[in-house]
Amino acid sequence: MTLTLKFFVGLGLITLALGAAVPKRAPVEDEESMHPHLPRSARARTSSEEATQAYWHAASKQLLREKLSHVRNTNRAKNIILFLGDGMGLATLAAARSYIGGEEQKLSFEEFPFTGLSKVYSVDKIVPDSACTSTSYLCGVKANYGTIGVNGHVLRGDCQAMANASNHVFSLGKWAMDSGKAAGLVTTTRVTHASPSGVYAHTADREWENNALLEEGCGEQAEGLQDIAMQLIYGEVGSRLKVMLGGGKRNFYDPEFYDKGRRTDGRNLVEEFEALDAGNTFVKTQKKLLKVNATETGRLLGLFSSGHMHYHVEQLADPENNEPTLEEMTEKAIEVLETEEEGYFLFVEGGKIDISHHDTMARIALDETAELSKAVKRAREITNPEDTLIVVTSDHSHTFSVAGYQPRGSDIFGSAKANGLDNKPYLPLSYANGKSFDYYYNTETHQREDPVVLATGDFDQLFPAMVPLESETHGGEDVAVFASGPWAHLFTGVYEQNTIPHMMAFAACVGDGLTACQTATN
Repeated sequence: MTLTLKFFVGLGLITLALGAAVPKRAPVEDEESMHPHLPRSARARTSSEEATQAYWHAASKQLLREKLSHVRNTNRAKNIILFLGDGMGLATLAAARSYIGGEEQKLSFEEFPFTGLSKVYSVDKIVPDSACTSTSYLCGVKANYGTIGVNGHVLRGDCQAMANASNHVFSLGKWAMDSGKAAGLVTTTRVTHASPSGVYAHTADREWENNALLEEGCGEQAEGLQDIAMQLIYGEVGSRLKVMLGGGKRNFYDPEFYDKGRRTDGRNLVEEFEALDAGNTFVKTQKKLLKVNATETGRLLGLFSSGHMHYHVEQLADPENNEPTLEEMTEKAIEVLETEEEGYFLFVEGGKIDISHHDTMARIALDETAELSKAVKRAREITNPEDTLIVVTSDHSHTFSVAGYQPRGSDIFGSAKANGLDNKPYLPLSYANGKSFDYYYNTETHQREDPVVLATGDFDQLFPAMVPLESETHGGEDVAVFASGPWAHLFTGVYEQNTIPHMMAFAACVGDGLTACQTATN
């Protein structure tokens, strides 16, 4: 069944379940009741009160009162949670607000009291990738493009430098575990993908997720090196993680044990994980995950797909879907980690915002952003803001933009207010580059096609790109940081991305750097 067909099947089921009534602007605290799949034009515009100065003055006064009444939380953070919207730039946030109900709406984490901006460049690139940035926001050190968990002495593909342990850098996850806390990770991508690997891996190339790829890249130098999947099961950090949930099953199996397996060493790393300890639990379906008893589980490994997990819209549309949502994985991870008396560190990635942007599928990118918002909201509901620091950020942006002077209340996916100079309409959502160039531009006539005619309205619709590329690229501008809980006020201002884990460690009194506990005694 195609993605488009799956979506419409699922949409029919959802519509029946929710009823025919379309609510006006749903309040932020009732985000679950929103129906983001309705056309933007089907939502009522904000009341005429907006036409008066009294409305805006009152709103500003209310915000000032909230700011003035806020008391800084300087408690020691027992728990620290880092949410990452991979590729979630500022334009994505703005468009996602329209997607969930209107320009004036807020994603759950936009309600957090403190915000800042982080600078995302890497040691060798102005525009980074998800590997070097994971080293930055997890390990506190900027690194080279394509590398994970190593310092700037390691260039991408340098097997010899990777083998030198003095070049390895460690994550906030290790700092937390060394202090007696538990740690875990959740992702909608492969658990061996670039972002989650920053929690536990040290590699000169993000692609070395299994032994076959590592051996292809390093040849004879591969001897003694561990691929990323192996590091998750046996590595210094990976072997201690309490929760690991996401996709990527293929990197843990030889085809002898799983027909989609990518390993060539005859190993079944999942079976080996289960054999390491009687309390280790492996799950591969949503149903099994939801049945996990947190108090009876030692370490939890969940691999729910061969590669990346499916998009949320695909999960909705497929009646045979057996994958959990990001919100469900986040809640279960917190349940399991909260059995630890000393607290925990949890990394949660909404990784498919990035992947859909690379394919210029803006509708899906905005839906995945809304899913991250749900997961953050649920995490905040089931944790205590007095002892749990929650930080939400992104690793980088994309070349995605929102433009066109659309009227308020119009469909964010519709056409702009006026035509271009070629007398053809254009879409407000577009990309500076990407594979959709040839779809919207006729290379024979050297003219733009009418994008309104070509727009399908399907979730897998491609949006226009200006430069033809096989895959749309990242953007290099600063990304937002949102913080709530102990020492959240540290996350204001503009700062280097690599300071994020240091500030989180400060709040939780973990790691070898400056901590709140030290300053309290000095």
